[in-house]
Amino acid sequence: MTRPDGLSAYIAVTAAYWAFMLTDGALRMLVLLHFHTLGFTPIQLAYLFVLYEVAGMVTNLSAGWIAARFGMTSTLYAGLGLQVAALVVLAQLDPSWSIAASVAFVMAVQGASGVAKDLAKMSSKSAVKLLAPSEGGGLFRWVAVLTGSKNAVKGLGFLLGAGLLATLGFGVAVYAMASVLAVILAAVLVFMPSGLPRGRKEAKFSEVFSKSSNVNWLSAARVFLFGARDVWFVVGIPIYFYAVLSDGTEEGNRTAFFLIGTFMAVWIILYGMVQANTPRLLRAGQRGEAALIADARRWALYLVAVPVVLTVAALLSPGPQTWLTVTLVIGLLFFGALFAVNSALHSYLILEFTQSERVTMDVGFYYMANAGGRLLGTVLSGLSYQAGGLPLVLGTASAMVILSVLAAGRLQPDPGARAAA
Repeated sequence: MTRPDGLSAYIAVTAAYWAFMLTDGALRMLVLLHFHTLGFTPIQLAYLFVLYEVAGMVTNLSAGWIAARFGMTSTLYAGLGLQVAALVVLAQLDPSWSIAASVAFVMAVQGASGVAKDLAKMSSKSAVKLLAPSEGGGLFRWVAVLTGSKNAVKGLGFLLGAGLLATLGFGVAVYAMASVLAVILAAVLVFMPSGLPRGRKEAKFSEVFSKSSNVNWLSAARVFLFGARDVWFVVGIPIYFYAVLSDGTEEGNRTAFFLIGTFMAVWIILYGMVQANTPRLLRAGQRGEAALIADARRWALYLVAVPVVLTVAALLSPGPQTWLTVTLVIGLLFFGALFAVNSALHSYLILEFTQSERVTMDVGFYYMANAGGRLLGTVLSGLSYQAGGLPLVLGTASAMVILSVLAAGRLQPDPGARAAA
């Protein structure tokens, strides 16, 4: 295998990932707001995303092995192509169908989209391990830029999805996204540099399960970190904001769509910006693995305070009020900044803990845990909002961050890395 030019391959992988995440963010906002206006309950809305997350868990577990056996570019192209197909199929949704039929149809399409997302994600993140320069904290910088920029683009996707729904309607918006992504896929097929690993036929599926305690504890911390986010992000906060912002008229609905989409976009973009700048914030180039593991524990503790304070605020409010809405906006933006540092540390540490020959399998296992956390958060988002409203949503997020802190506390520096430092 000839090593590809690192920077050009990194640019190609990043561009493909950007295009995918733009449509992924837009699709999530389109589905959530469109079906909420059709009268779906919070639990029914959560069901729409359940198969998406289940598919992500299964895909990540198997995609690491598939990439190890058949090559990283094959899984990247498959992810982009499958997302185009999922968008085209989703556009066939018929408003005259029953709620049960609509839920089943969208769940199936979202499941395919979940497979597509995690094929693309695993390929892109694994490639960075092989492409990044080893000196001066290059791995942390490159993975932070890829992940941070991806989240900023996904934030634009939330805004795009809300805007397309308000202006073009559901069907036309979905077809437009499919067309753009198909063009991007064609461009990546033409311009992707050669030299990324083509796979090894002897790779066994059993190798997916890591024997590294650090990989396993980091994966556990990831489950609860992303569960803590999605328990409010997926259903609870968007539906609460819709109740506050919409007056029930068509014009009021459009205004609510834009405002909710704008908030979700700003949150994701802030998250991405902080994530991309985390190596500079933590001075990662001058500090070793042990110091960054300690940072993972410390920043997880910082994160706990935000949902706890917001839970108390929600309990003190008898219902939707202006002061509570403002407090939520400010508090959740703080949550996003702290969450970004934690997420960036995790994304770096998984690549630091793994070896190059099994990078796709360890990364696949780790992102299976990520999808598991999202699944847990998605289900609890609908259940907790319907059972206990905003206070229960935020209280559940607090408990999950605490569990993430406990798992991160079990990470240990590699003795060899400590000696080298």
